[in-house]
This record gives sequence, structure tokens and C-alpha cells, in this order.
Amino acid sequence: MSNTVILYSTVDGQTLAICQKVKQILTEQGEHVSVVNLAQAQADDLVNADKVVIGASIRYGKHRPELLKFVEQHKTILDSKMNSFFSVNVVARKPEKNTPATNPYMVKFLGLTTWKPQLLAVFAGKIDYPRYRFVDKFMIRFIMWMTKGPTDTQGTFEFTDWHKVDEFASQIAAQK
Repeated sequence: MSNTVILYSTVDGQTLAICQKVKQILTEQGEHVSVVNLAQAQADDLVNADKVVIGASIRYGKHRPELLKFVEQHKTILDSKMNSFFSVNVVARKPEKNTPATNPYMVKFLGLTTWKPQLLAVFAGKIDYPRYRFVDKFMIRFIMWMTKGPTDTQGTFEFTDWHKVDEFASQIAAQK
């Protein structure tokens, strides 16, 4: 039985929801899985794992700063494990930007780090206007207007392809 740790960095919770779905599938495959906030993760979380999954969201065009810091600080341990990385962003709602090779945030992240994850995925996120503070609601609405996305500030719009999440989790389960 594999011991898997899933580390996440999220702003509004969609990355955590994706991590919970991956955990569910891996647990069904007989793996022992823990989900840990990247901001609280320790080297011990990695040392005791056979597999490491890291998921991180984008806000205003950037992953949170602790992601790159953590990955570079723990690169040696990450490289010694079966590992994977996924990015969650609303840009991935567009078919031409929903793969690791075509998503600008994944490409940028891979260019900033020396870590080369064995498995990569990109998932479209969620816009939840009613939960946002005024400034975030205004900024995100403006970005969506510019990129022809939803602008109704009363709405919640989930773009995550859960079938794609299931496939990614199955790929992680198959790592040996």
C-alpha cells in the first residue's frame, strides 16, 4: 500500500476540492492518503510518503509565493519520490489553454523551477462572485470581461472537468 501526501495551495478552495477528489480515488485504490496545506507542510510530510502530489491555484496570474519556495527548498526529497503537480486556473476553461504544454501558468511555473514533476495536469477552476470581496469581484469581473468569460456577479461558475481529475488520479494510482 502506497503512502501518498497531497499538498495544496488554494485561495478560494477549488484546489482543495480537487485534492479531496484525488484522495477519494486513491483511497479507493488502497492507498493511504493525507491532504496537507502547503503553507503548513513540513519535510516529514514528504519523507514518509511514497508519492507526493502538489496542487496550486492561480490568482491574478500567479501561483502563491510559498509554492516556488517550498518546491525549491524540498526539491531533493521531491525528486526521490513519485511525484506530480497540477495547476488550477480559470484560463484553463479554454480548450487551447487546458494542457500542461499550452497553459501559460504551467509553462511559467516550469520555467521558474528546477523541479521536473513526473506527472503534470491543468484543471479549470471556479469563479464564485458572491464569495469575493468588492475589489476581487471587480477585478475578476474585469478580467472575465476582457477574456469573454462570465461577468454576472450574482453567479458561481465552475469550469472544473471532474472526469479529467479522475483520469489524473488514476495516473497517480498507476505510479509504481
